[in-house]
This record gives sequence, C-alpha cells and structure tokens, in this order.
Amino acid sequence: MMTTDGLPYWRLSGFYFLFFLTLGAFMPYWSPYLKSLGMNAEEIGILSAIIVFNKIFSSFIWGWIVDHTGKRIQMIRMTSLLSVVSFVFVLLYQDFWPLFIILFIFSIFWSAALPQIEAITLSHLGEKSDSYTKVRLWGSVGFIISVVLLGKLFEQKPIFCLVPVVIFSMALVWLNSLSIPEIKTKLYQPVKTTFKSVLLKPHVISLLVVCFLVQAGHGPYYTFFSIYLEEHNYSSSFIGVAWAVGVIAEVLVYIFIHRVISRFQLRWLMMLTLILGTIRWLSTAYFVDNLLILIFTQCLHAATFGVYHAVAIQYIHREFKGEHQGRGQALYSSVSFGAGLAFGTLISGYLWESLGSMEIFLFSALMSASALVVAFIWLRNPIGFKEKISY
Repeated sequence: MMTTDGLPYWRLSGFYFLFFLTLGAFMPYWSPYLKSLGMNAEEIGILSAIIVFNKIFSSFIWGWIVDHTGKRIQMIRMTSLLSVVSFVFVLLYQDFWPLFIILFIFSIFWSAALPQIEAITLSHLGEKSDSYTKVRLWGSVGFIISVVLLGKLFEQKPIFCLVPVVIFSMALVWLNSLSIPEIKTKLYQPVKTTFKSVLLKPHVISLLVVCFLVQAGHGPYYTFFSIYLEEHNYSSSFIGVAWAVGVIAEVLVYIFIHRVISRFQLRWLMMLTLILGTIRWLSTAYFVDNLLILIFTQCLHAATFGVYHAVAIQYIHREFKGEHQGRGQALYSSVSFGAGLAFGTLISGYLWESLGSMEIFLFSALMSASALVVAFIWLRNPIGFKEKISY
C-alpha cells in the first residue's frame, strides 16, 4: 500500500474521494432541488451562500483549535458526524427559513474538515508538497462519478431523491474518517515568525484578494450553472456530463501539475489561470447554445480551478509554515471558498432576478479580470521559492 510518511495513501485519498463524491451530489443539483421546492433565484442564492458563508469564520476557528490541540483527526471525525446529523433535518423541512437555520448549523461543521485534511496531506508530503495533486485527484474522481450517475438518476427519479443520497454520502465520509489514525508525532514545530506577520506581507494579502475574486467569479457557476443549462433546454443527463467534463479536465491537470509547479514561477501560473478564467466566463455567457464552445469552456475548469487551486495551495504552504499551517489553510478556505464564494453566490442570485441569467457570468468574467489586475501589480512569488525543485 502506498504511504506518505506513515499515513496510508489510500485512506487519505479515500477521504478526498468520498468528500468530493458528496460535493458532486450536492453542488450541481442543490439549486434544481431548491427550484423544485418553489424557491426563486434570490432565495436559491441565499440558501446556497449560507453554506459557504460560514467558512469565513468557522474554518479559521477550527484551524485555530486544532493548531493548539493537535487533535486534527478527532476534530474531523466529530464534525463529519455532526454534519450528517444536522443535514438529516433537511428531509423534514421545505420552507425557506427552516432550511436557512438548518443549513447555517450544518455548514459550521461541514466547513471544518477539508482545510485540516489539506494541512495533514501537505505535512506528510513535506518537501514533496508539489506532489499534493497526486492525492487530491481522487477527490475529482469522486466528483465525476457522482455528477454523471446522478444526472442519469434524475432523468428517471424525482430530484427529491437528492437529500437521502447526500446524507448517505456524508455518512461514508464520517466512516472513512474513523479509519484514519490520529497523528502521534508533533508535526508542527514552533516557528520564529508570528501568524500576523506572515498575514500582513503585501504579497500574501494580494494572494488572498486574488483568491477571493476567483471564487467570487465561481459563485454563479456553482449555484446556477445547472439551472442555466436547464433554461437552454439541456437534459439532466447532459448537465451531469457537462459538470464531469470540467472535473475530468481538472484530473488530467492534477496528474502532471506537480511537474509544472516544480519548473515554473507560481505567479505566472496564477496569471495564466486568470486569463483563461476570463475567457471561460465570457464564453459561458455568450455561447451557451453552442455545444462545442460549451464543452471547451468546461475544459477550462482545468485551469480556473485545477491549476489555480494547486498554485494557491503551494503559496499557502510555503508562507504559513510549522504551527501556522492549519490556520493558513483555514484562512485560504475562509477567504476564497467562504467569503469569495458567498459573495459571488449572493450577487448572482440578485443579478439573475434583476437582469437575467447571462449577466451572472459576465459578473464572473469581471471578477476574474479584476483578479488578473491585482496579480499583475502586486502578486509575487513566495520568498525563497525556486523555479525548479528536485525530488
């Protein structure tokens, strides 16, 4: 069995697989489920945003707790179980405000695990942190399987089947967490710099701004892309395939991106993803009815998420070292997948209601172009970063 410094590779990869298997059930089909309950675009935006909004504070708080206790796996097990328990109540309520409260509570627990798994993975990889994607790609595989199978399922079964499917998948995440042993050695040695001093570095601030804007641009995609395709008469099966195409492209990038990261400057890789991101969202807005262009824009997910995330993870890992690592990963999650995604999701709900569906992807293009300006002017490579790494 493959291992990374003592932690079984397949147990860790299994967590990524099941976690993103759950997201593959939830992310593309949650908005159509809410629409089937009679929710309008504004309500869908709010109920989707609340799930990621809590990451702004909860991920960082969980990161602070585990950095000081060292009980990462125990925390992951506890929050994974509480995620299942809290989401079960979605079966019982279909009105806006009860769902708002349930999802608010659920998201506090659901947002806890992934940043800590990221920190554990990178710590065990050590100097080979650019090989992170070899583990993370199994999450993308899980996502692909989920979106394709459920796309076919919802052509035969009602969308109401989504909730029990998600609950079952979350239960598998919790069961997998029980197989991962607690880390007995002290991985995080004290460092001389303070967390605040790292955070206030100008290039770190610019990185976080870029991450915020990138995920703000993804907010309309994650929330309304399925409904957008439904509006243009695509079938549920094709919608699943369209999501899968994007993540398949992401997997292909993950297979070799560690070699690219070891040879090229992170700053230039980030800027490339932002250029391609702007092209992607403009194409999605203007050419959704052109099947070939639509598939091409989905393939750009390889850059707008795959390369972007791999590069951002490297930045965070190289800047927030030692005992700051858990909070560093949590901060990245809070700013990007929390604040950025919540902002983009909320804005897209209001734009859809007031202007129309195409305009939400023009908003995405604006966010990506703004991130490109910030990266070009202020983003720098991590201090001490080498363009080529031997491993």
